[in-house]
Amino acid sequence: MFKKMTPAQRTEAKWGLLFVAPTIIGLIVLNFYPIFNTIYQSFCKTGDFGKGNTFVGLANYTKVLAASETWQSLWNTIKYAIIEVPFGIIIALVLAVLLNKKIAGRSIYRTIFFLPMVCAPAAVAMVWKWLYNTQFGLLNNILHTKLAWISDPNIAWISIGVIGVWSIIGYNMVLFIGGLQEIPGDFYEAASIDGASGLRQFFSITVPLLSPTTFFIVQTRIIGALTIFDLMFMVMDKTNVALKKVQSIVYLFYQYAFTNGNKGYGATIVVVLLVFIMVLTFILQQVEKKVVYHN
Repeated sequence: MFKKMTPAQRTEAKWGLLFVAPTIIGLIVLNFYPIFNTIYQSFCKTGDFGKGNTFVGLANYTKVLAASETWQSLWNTIKYAIIEVPFGIIIALVLAVLLNKKIAGRSIYRTIFFLPMVCAPAAVAMVWKWLYNTQFGLLNNILHTKLAWISDPNIAWISIGVIGVWSIIGYNMVLFIGGLQEIPGDFYEAASIDGASGLRQFFSITVPLLSPTTFFIVQTRIIGALTIFDLMFMVMDKTNVALKKVQSIVYLFYQYAFTNGNKGYGATIVVVLLVFIMVLTFILQQVEKKVVYHN
């Protein structure tokens, strides 16, 4: 490549490589190496006292795929995604449409709805655990009930999903506002002249032209929901009777890799999740070609 360049072009290319070298090195060290190392460890059994790896072939995969807790954790994660993704997107879209209009205090409202995104996960967990407290929680006091919001296996996963929706609304809203501002105002003016109502404009103009942004959010939030960990780790105690019905598959990985010290088994869980996400992403990419409107 360098032989076909002039001396000036070669100098420019070398300087360009020099400037991007830190980023490339960072990607290799922090991203690519851990990926390949995790795949390698999935074929190994961690040695005594957490030292050394013994190659065991597909033994870890056989155990992981045969374990009921793997499928239970995956199903728990999917249930969480079913709550967080659609509700987080619908509520954020409605808020984005409202806050994209010229209203008094618009910037203040945007800031308020975005605040959960900048709150520390530990602080969020602490506040919501207090809200969900069976004896002294605000929700039970307002509703005059004694519901075990995060201790009842039947509703704990819904309670966790609600926290996820609350936490992500602001992020989704900002992306939607950015997409709305890219839609030409002429479309709405022409629709108003033709007598289209605000609701008709929303479904005939806003939704189709916002579909690239919507689909981007859908894909990223599905991946984010499937890799959820910190929320469940901080809200659900290890002694919680509902933990098995709520823990995500990444939480299960953490238990085996860092609590039990079985890094090979933990790595296998991660690889299984990675394959599942890759298959799901491929399907979503095919769906995108049919449902996303590119103007």
